Amino acid sequence: MEMHQLRYAVAVARMGNFSRAAEQCHVSQPSLSQQILKLEEELGERLFERTKREARPTSHGEAFLRRAVRILEEVDGARREAEDAKSLNSGTVTLGVLPTIAPYLLPRVMAAFARHYPSVEMNVQEETTSRLLRLLHGYEIDFALISLPFEGDEAERLEVMPLLTEELLLALPPDHPLTRKRTLSPRDLETERLIVMQEGHCLGDQVLGFCNRRDLRPMISFRSAQLETIQSLVAAGMGISLIPAMAACSEKTKRPSYRSLSGERPERKIVAAWPRQRPLGRGSVEFLNTLTGQLKTRGSKNR
Repeated sequence: MEMHQLRYAVAVARMGNFSRAAEQCHVSQPSLSQQILKLEEELGERLFERTKREARPTSHGEAFLRRAVRILEEVDGARREAEDAKSLNSGTVTLGVLPTIAPYLLPRVMAAFARHYPSVEMNVQEETTSRLLRLLHGYEIDFALISLPFEGDEAERLEVMPLLTEELLLALPPDHPLTRKRTLSPRDLETERLIVMQEGHCLGDQVLGFCNRRDLRPMISFRSAQLETIQSLVAAGMGISLIPAMAACSEKTKRPSYRSLSGERPERKIVAAWPRQRPLGRGSVEFLNTLTGQLKTRGSKNR
């Protein structure tokens, strides 16, 4: 029995599907299936009931997987303690982050962290919230930078460190009539064409949730998986959008006009999160210390 077999089995149980588990574990589906079969042969029991679309743990598999998760937790804890003992002269920090955060928040933080800990390797995975939560619980990443709220019981399963609350700015084409209004309210969005993130991206849900809570029904004209694409579409006059303040600072010859809305402004809350049963290693702690320090510095400059 090998550690990677345990990780594969836990991934299959969490994903409910061999193909998705293989994708999460960064291996081919045939290779993952072969390792699960070897594990089942060694145990003399089937761990999963297989259909064309899903895989469910058998009763024997459920009992085995509970222990497998505990084993992975212990091994991961031992690894992190060993790395901590090296005073960060080596080691790896693996973080997950939303693609609407990574390019705007991480570069300066990673550069500062690298100056202090040049021997620590940084791995960054950009995924949607649902994928990041799966990676957290599958021990594929150390922590994640994500946006509240969580769904289901995630708030009870995760340790959460608040990082910042960020305003969502109204992005308008440069020559849009609303740019000439002195004050803009949420009601000004009512008759506009709205450009939002694709389904599955929490920022899109947050924008639409803000509209729904105010009984606004703007027409969705486009969806995209990239904030830069959305801003380019806005700049080209294809519609309006709500853009995180950190993403509104990109320098372009032709870019949207950014405005704040009056009243209760739309915003998102960004946090760091990790499983409660898996305390952060020293590398992760120092990275988050660097991140919070950068945020404080940026906040003082903006005041």
